[in-house]
Amino acid sequence: MNSVYVPENYQPILGLYDTQKAIGMIKGIFMKKLCLALHLKRVTAPLFVDPALGINDNLNGVERPVSFDVPAAGICAEVVHSLAKWKRLALYRYGFRPGRGLLTDMNAIRRDEDLDNTHSVYVDQWDWEKVILPEERTEAYLRDTVTRIAGVIAGTLEELKYEFEQLDTEVSRDVTFLTSQELLDRYPDLSPREREDRAAQEYGTVFIMKIGDPLSNGEPHDGRAPDYDDWTLNGDLLYWHAPLQRALELSSMGIRVDSAALDRQLTAAGCDDRRSLPFHKMLLDGTLPLTIGGGIGQSRVCMLLLGKVHVGEVQASVWDEETMRACEAGGIQLL
Repeated sequence: MNSVYVPENYQPILGLYDTQKAIGMIKGIFMKKLCLALHLKRVTAPLFVDPALGINDNLNGVERPVSFDVPAAGICAEVVHSLAKWKRLALYRYGFRPGRGLLTDMNAIRRDEDLDNTHSVYVDQWDWEKVILPEERTEAYLRDTVTRIAGVIAGTLEELKYEFEQLDTEVSRDVTFLTSQELLDRYPDLSPREREDRAAQEYGTVFIMKIGDPLSNGEPHDGRAPDYDDWTLNGDLLYWHAPLQRALELSSMGIRVDSAALDRQLTAAGCDDRRSLPFHKMLLDGTLPLTIGGGIGQSRVCMLLLGKVHVGEVQASVWDEETMRACEAGGIQLL
């Protein structure tokens, strides 16, 4: 179901020309800082893949990938939902060593996405993945990585403000870590989305950990595919976004499954049929390296740092007529 929220008396801080200039600055600064903070190297990534390889992201398991026939190759290719699995395979193929990783611009189409202020059928992310050692598959290593990413976001904003002094956005480098169960215990009468809003409003920058397994109420905090994040070592990075008066999720990330976690999660999710796919066989037999990784929304980072209230202000996509009329009436300039 589509929806749009238009804040009363909204006026963008930057006009269209300066917005485009700022987007370019953000993407350049952020990528450089992230590569330095996490020891990443930029690589080229696919827009579409062969579904027979099992490396497309199944997301929550119900979203339909965009597919098209490729007569010259004799296959029907799928536009990626994300590169969560491809990245791990690439680290293996390219020979990355522990402590080093890759970064890529990921562009995807999610045709079944509901359209609202933060969701579009077009997805643009910085997708990253890094090889780690067995002893680094810990919550402490996950927390350190999240803290580094939060520092990159804050540092990017600082440099942006040198060019655009009128920006009044503030973000915190200090991250509050909460598990999804702790969030439920604090706010048992709220929905998962409302719990996230409450925590982000209270702390500013928050990382919600352990997403995927059922909580004490019998429901998971949110859906997670069983074959990339370890559900005990993952989470979402959220920021309080004052212009929208809600939490803005910038990243979903985590330490990836090893063979034991994959074995457990495939069964828990009712996805044992995936065990025969090439990618999953390489995970189960220990061929692929242990990794940590995630995606960081490029448009959402731009929304946060530029004080925008709709993702269409920082990316070009398609919208329904009702959304376009509401945005025009409310001063929201869709690209």
